[in-house]
Amino acid sequence: MAFDLMKTAKAAYLTTIDENDYPETRAMLNLRNSDKYPKLSGIFNRNKTDFSTYFTTNTSSPKMRRIEANSKACVYYSKPDEWRGLMMAGDLEPVEDAEVKSSLWQSSWTMYYPAGPTDPDYAILRLRPSFLQGYHQLEHYHIDTGDV
Repeated sequence: MAFDLMKTAKAAYLTTIDENDYPETRAMLNLRNSDKYPKLSGIFNRNKTDFSTYFTTNTSSPKMRRIEANSKACVYYSKPDEWRGLMMAGDLEPVEDAEVKSSLWQSSWTMYYPAGPTDPDYAILRLRPSFLQGYHQLEHYHIDTGDV
């Protein structure tokens, strides 16, 4: 149920904590969306228990400074027309592994990162959730990632 929603939600909403300890939410590209990023499906389908979520952003983005100061974050996927939602919380970490960055790279991103996957302003963030909470219509569920 959770993986299906992650694969089909149009966006992933990322919430971080700003410098004044207020939550700040923004829509991010959902790299797990198999319609939008079909070439990435293989990466995410390898491990059926890995809920790790990846985001692309600019190294120069203010969110990077916020994450360095406080790595706690929340991601939300939803399909409101189907009464489905999934929230996961954990710590965000920058991914330095060039192989991971290259494997997630999309050629359409050259407009943001002209030097490609080695562009110094190209960053990947990973959330390894500590727990997930979801709902599908009237059914609620909770997953502690230590249990998977």
